Amino acid sequence: MKRVLFPGSFDPFHNGHLEVVERACELFDQVVVAALRNPQKNDPLFTLSERQEMIEEALEHLPTVEIVVVSTLVVDVAKQVGASAIVKGLRAVSDFENELQMAQMNRQLSGIDTLFIPTSSEHSFIASRLLREVVHFGGDVTSLVPPPVAVRLKKVIVDG
Repeated sequence: MKRVLFPGSFDPFHNGHLEVVERACELFDQVVVAALRNPQKNDPLFTLSERQEMIEEALEHLPTVEIVVVSTLVVDVAKQVGASAIVKGLRAVSDFENELQMAQMNRQLSGIDTLFIPTSSEHSFIASRLLREVVHFGGDVTSLVPPPVAVRLKKVIVDG
């Protein structure tokens, strides 16, 4: 069985992430989505457990997906879950430089390859960072996220 790891902070999980998971499901027997705490990103919108719940709800239509929550190196997670590769989504050329550097580091550390899945043009502009900013100012991002995420984002707007 071929398993792949799709890591990210997913704060929040959006339709670009959803597309990558769905496409990875077509290529691999099992996809493990790992919501990670990124120490370089301060003040998350959602806790790791909240992200896990949202991702589980957003991906419940995909029976070959498993969700884990971790705070460690991606390559360690890949080994723990038995992943033969890591998959990352690319929105634009600007993503490639950073993702390539991480892929090379991960390969050096573990021998695990990273595969890149480019998102469709309809999702290429979506970034969690931008969604957080729009939500912070009361904007509506419902069309850019799966329904379970939209529900929680509306609660964030209401509760402030």
